[in-house]
Amino acid sequence: MEPIILDCLGLACPMPLVKLNEVISEAEPGARIDVLSDDEGSKVDIPVWCRMRGHEFLERLDRPNGGWIFQVLVSS
Repeated sequence: MEPIILDCLGLACPMPLVKLNEVISEAEPGARIDVLSDDEGSKVDIPVWCRMRGHEFLERLDRPNGGWIFQVLVSS
């Protein structure tokens, strides 16, 4: 299954979480969502949000053009 790409580049907190919440509510369990974000707050907010919501935060990768890719696995 290809990951769902969620482009949140240029969006300030809390918008990456708002967008992630919208997408994850429609995603199937087991889907991976790759959140692209350049908001510093996302480095803390996304892993904490996943833990609170029961989804699995896989990893954070640096993007070559700035920002990060946050990989989230949708739980059932």
